[in-house]
Amino acid sequence: MKKIGILFGMEDTFPQAFIDRVNSKNEKGIIAEAVAIEKVVQNQDGEYAVIIDRISQDVPFYRAYLKNAALTGTNVINNPFWWSADDKFFNNALADTLGVPLPNTVILPSAEHPTDTTGKSFRNLKYPMDWEGIFDYIGFPAYMKPYAGGGWKNVYRLENKEEFWEKHQETGQLVMMLQEEIVFTEYFRVYCLGCKAVRIMQYEPRNPHHLRYVIDGPPVDKKLLATVKDYTLRLCKGLGYDFNTVEFAVRDGIPYAIDFGNPAPDAELTSVGAENFEWVVEEAAKMAIAAAKKQKPGKINLTWGTFIKDAVAVK
Repeated sequence: MKKIGILFGMEDTFPQAFIDRVNSKNEKGIIAEAVAIEKVVQNQDGEYAVIIDRISQDVPFYRAYLKNAALTGTNVINNPFWWSADDKFFNNALADTLGVPLPNTVILPSAEHPTDTTGKSFRNLKYPMDWEGIFDYIGFPAYMKPYAGGGWKNVYRLENKEEFWEKHQETGQLVMMLQEEIVFTEYFRVYCLGCKAVRIMQYEPRNPHHLRYVIDGPPVDKKLLATVKDYTLRLCKGLGYDFNTVEFAVRDGIPYAIDFGNPAPDAELTSVGAENFEWVVEEAAKMAIAAAKKQKPGKINLTWGTFIKDAVAVK
């Protein structure tokens, strides 16, 4: 019997719907359940063929558990090693190599020294930095957000340099990105599962969270949708995320990738709406079942993006 587990936190609708959908398919030798952790012993586990991870970004204990499970043969979706190493600034840099349009972006040192460091720890950092060059490159208005954050936490829209200096001081030890504002005419949030199943959703990020997914929106140009799908697949294959969302802001007909490292994307019925919810439950169930069938006990069964695979292939 191969078991598919889902590891989750405060979600109410998606985890149980996913479990029920997998089990309703009656695949011989495959069942799904909520992950139950009794103890974690080094290099011992192997209980699950597949685990869908929805919470380890917030619980370091779970991330350590998942890495151990991966070592013993579990296919963890998404890859906990890559998820630990990844950040949104690197996402942008990689996307640039993949030919995906992006807003101009820079990374900034934290406003406050990290704990247990002093000014002496930053002797390789030029002082002052080329702030005028940075501001000229980005322009205003601009957005400032954590380079490794998520969930719309600590995100600022800045009108000018004076507001930048004021708000940057509020960020403390966080390392932030400063990013060009894309004034968009259309905006999409896109699910991508298994680096192949794509659902493009019209989205309005300026609305309250429960009203952001647009229902019965205006028709969208088919060529634009094809480009959005192409860019989505490029990004997810490059990063190696099997469960991800990608956001695009469209300016002058060009979709700019705004955010595309979301390995535990929102899938709650109350926010994504019934049709999107049905799609993600069904596709996640099919993906997990396929992964369980391919899983080889005692082997490494993780998904690695083309960035890592290409790097390993270099001799």
